[in-house]
Amino acid sequence: MGLLAPLRRLAARTVGHAIVFAAQVITAVRAEWRGIEPVRRQRVYFANHVSNADMPMIWSCLPPALRRETRPVAAADYWLETPLRAFVGPEVFRCVLVDRRPEARTEDPLAAILAALDEGSSLILFPEGNRNMTDAPLLPFRAGLFNIGRARPDVDLVPTWIANLNEIMPKGEVIPLPLICTVTFGAPLHVREGEDKDAFLARAADALVALAPEPRRSAAA
Repeated sequence: MGLLAPLRRLAARTVGHAIVFAAQVITAVRAEWRGIEPVRRQRVYFANHVSNADMPMIWSCLPPALRRETRPVAAADYWLETPLRAFVGPEVFRCVLVDRRPEARTEDPLAAILAALDEGSSLILFPEGNRNMTDAPLLPFRAGLFNIGRARPDVDLVPTWIANLNEIMPKGEVIPLPLICTVTFGAPLHVREGEDKDAFLARAADALVALAPEPRRSAAA
């Protein structure tokens, strides 16, 4: 038993390196930092969500020092569904797991997220909640991003747009297309004094879509 924990940590690090290598080889994932620098500051990277590969793409393109301190917020019902996911989610990505099913929850999801922030972690968050399978640039944001920003006002909320991932791996295809996946990080936001939920979420969504390539921004108009 004493040897098992170090072996699992070694396995998790090895798998993590393999995921980063695969992301770089298959998608040539590239980070663009606009109005923000890749420095060690506590942040919540909030992103558009079109694929199960979104989270690994953001995680993989962060500099190693930031990656070690950044934990994705992810669905417990998905990542605990199989033994492999239960290893990769909690041990490789160190996900903050929240249950999307209100009837099955035993704790407030926001409590787990705030606890991770209070421990010093940065986070990756998808405020749409579910993957966007529509032609709209974004689905309506859920309240979590606003609640986080209001509860921890010193934490930077960083819009993060993932481009080309659907084009690289179209639905039904098994061979990736030779396109570059770009992850664009924008200027950080904070909840303003007196700003209500709807106003903030609209501002956050606008900041996120503003990072998208021109065709996606045009679709939002």
